[in-house]
Amino acid sequence: MKPYFSLEKLDLYHGDASVLETFEKGFYDLCVTSPPYNLSIEYQGSNDFRAYDDYLNWCKNWLKNCYFWGKEQARLCLNVPLDTNKHGKQSLGADIIAIAKECGWKYQNTIIWNESNISRRTAWGSWLQASALYAIAPVELIVVFYKNEYKRQKQTSTMSKEEFLLYTNGLWSFSGESKKRLKHPAPFPRELPRRCIKLFSFLEDTIFDPFSGSGTTILEANALGRFSVGLEIEKEYCELSKKRILESLSL
Repeated sequence: MKPYFSLEKLDLYHGDASVLETFEKGFYDLCVTSPPYNLSIEYQGSNDFRAYDDYLNWCKNWLKNCYFWGKEQARLCLNVPLDTNKHGKQSLGADIIAIAKECGWKYQNTIIWNESNISRRTAWGSWLQASALYAIAPVELIVVFYKNEYKRQKQTSTMSKEEFLLYTNGLWSFSGESKKRLKHPAPFPRELPRRCIKLFSFLEDTIFDPFSGSGTTILEANALGRFSVGLEIEKEYCELSKKRILESLSL
């Protein structure tokens, strides 16, 4: 498949993560991504309101594909919610972790992202009463998996001592990204892929995002001296990414 947009060390494709034939086997080292959460967010043409079981089946499809596309020592940093109440209260994070393991991914660890602006609510269901109360956790998960072998040979790292000490603390606290500023309904901040890329990959590795959206992961990977491959189903967001990347590089 021909890239929608290319630069040196960067390729953006307009395509679907649920289609296995989109890429060949074993092309990337690290996948950093955040799939649609099935929260009825208004994307241009994608379905973000599926029955819960249908959503999990869809997740299984693209997670199997990402497993196939990864190298033998590939790693996956998956940003997902802890839970959801859109289809009744569901343990979404735990369910996606279980599905990823069914697809062959091996679990390594979980990082908690404390996104300070994720929600300003506290608890609802019954005000000041225990009758139907539920609490809201203002955090998301970054779940780390690997394909077959976790330990890799030492190569060129781009982490400072200070970054290493900060990033290996499993509680990350930084704000989310503005939907209005990036003109995308569900962007994540550059700090998220920056930390994942520095912590779990080496210089010249290939970084992949199958839900590229506004291009945050591939933009950050390129800035950090990695090869980057993005896949985005919405043509409008491919164009948005192209514009954002060119503006960032002042081309």
